[in-house]
Amino acid sequence: MRVRVRFTKLGRVRWTSHRDVARMWERALRRGRVPVAYTAGFTPRPQLSFGLALPTGCESLAEYLDVALTDDVDPAALARRVSPLLPEGVDVDAAGVLDPGARSLQEDVTACAWDVEVPGVSREALEAACRRALEAEHLPVARERKGRVVTDDLRPSVRMLACREGPRGAQLQAELSTQPRGVRPSELAQALGVELGLARRTCQWIERDGSRWEPLSAGPVAAAGVRAS
Repeated sequence: MRVRVRFTKLGRVRWTSHRDVARMWERALRRGRVPVAYTAGFTPRPQLSFGLALPTGCESLAEYLDVALTDDVDPAALARRVSPLLPEGVDVDAAGVLDPGARSLQEDVTACAWDVEVPGVSREALEAACRRALEAEHLPVARERKGRVVTDDLRPSVRMLACREGPRGAQLQAELSTQPRGVRPSELAQALGVELGLARRTCQWIERDGSRWEPLSAGPVAAAGVRAS
């Protein structure tokens, strides 16, 4: 049996690395006496499969984890048992059984939605930066890969950019592709020529046959078009 869990990562825990979050979950599942399946071999490991790594320093309303179990467990009971054992800011808000043969999160998720604060920039200036980005043929950004700096084009990965007034000034909404390579908010900021504040991942999407789903959604939702507002 495999269970998919959706959880948040908010507040100070956002500075915790992806590897440390995995350790948090291993510890919580063990303390909660959840019958997690383990790998075979000399160093057995719990069979946990996380989704796309969240950049350190970013918050999220939509992180996902697949857990393989040796016994059937009610997903709601698992969520109630484990959530209190996780650090402050990491809370389980949904869980469900995966169908046999369901693909991994790494394979399935094709896009992520973000809300990002942009301090010190007016909404008008941010709208202009978004328009320039959406009208550009290329959005070059410097990345380090295997010890050397390379230039990549982010434009094919930028699906949607929009602006609104947030509680602390202008706020950027973005939808970014994850394949063939994900885009970090810091890389988007470099391409836009602005300095971003707190970034929060709000949704992850699975797309197939013209429809798209949240990884724990009961059905497809309408796709959003590329726009600047």
